Amino acid sequence: MMCFLAFQWQSFFMHGGAMSELSSFRSPVPNSFAAVQGKYADFTALAPKLNHLLAALPEAEYARLASHLEPVSWPAGRTVHAACDRQKYVYFPISGIVSQFYMMQDGACSEFALTGNEGAIGVASFLGGESAPSGTMALIAGQAFRLRADLLQDEFERGGALALLLLRYTLALITQIGQIAVCNRHHSLEQRLCRWILSVLDRSPSNQLAMTHEVMADALGVRREAVTLSAGRLQLAGLIQYSRGHLTVLDRHRLEARVCECYAVVRREYDRLLPECRQTAAQPIAQPNPIAPRPRLAMA
Repeated sequence: MMCFLAFQWQSFFMHGGAMSELSSFRSPVPNSFAAVQGKYADFTALAPKLNHLLAALPEAEYARLASHLEPVSWPAGRTVHAACDRQKYVYFPISGIVSQFYMMQDGACSEFALTGNEGAIGVASFLGGESAPSGTMALIAGQAFRLRADLLQDEFERGGALALLLLRYTLALITQIGQIAVCNRHHSLEQRLCRWILSVLDRSPSNQLAMTHEVMADALGVRREAVTLSAGRLQLAGLIQYSRGHLTVLDRHRLEARVCECYAVVRREYDRLLPECRQTAAQPIAQPNPIAPRPRLAMA
């Protein structure tokens, strides 16, 4: 199956990687920094701590980074890091969700990890790899603060709290990737769909998600019709309500009872490895989550 993200990546390769770094993106989005700054006078000073990793840093280490953190915004569907691209920046999201995908030679692709304001995007840059064969793209529009990879590498080599947090976060990310692989092999589509909905919900400010069946099918690597049937059963059971690309979770407790073990495994491992992040993270700013459009190939 040709994933909707494959079109975006094909466009990236056709045009020389012009979309690979968010520094070139300056177009306004519905939940842009300018709109939020209008409501929060101290936004620039406080916003980075909406990211759990930055919020958990000791003040001395955070102060060394604060002046180097640059705000960026992305719309749904924007490439964050392209496959095999050198990762010049590490991004610390404060809103929105970024999806990690791998695309096969035949154009098929599948999601293997989600990242929200609990983590960082661009782990290859501080682990010594500089690039990864997979790509990352904004599933839900949002904002982040970016830090140049060379500056983060210098901080990482200090061996302080940031280095320890990033290593433990990377281990939690590896757990998520491995558990998704196991889940895709052993569990039913309905269980996988429940896991995916809950994982997205954990990274969203409300119980309402702007998400089409097509997007969910591409993320799970299955046909859209299969997702429609599974989502229909969840709706008949009163767990979710779905209409015109908008999904609302009506009964989270029953949804958690229906999900496979994989969801809880990932949650427990994150809580075990990064307990300070749960305790210190700032409260998120409630924002809309416009749906990722189906990208089209740009014409030369």
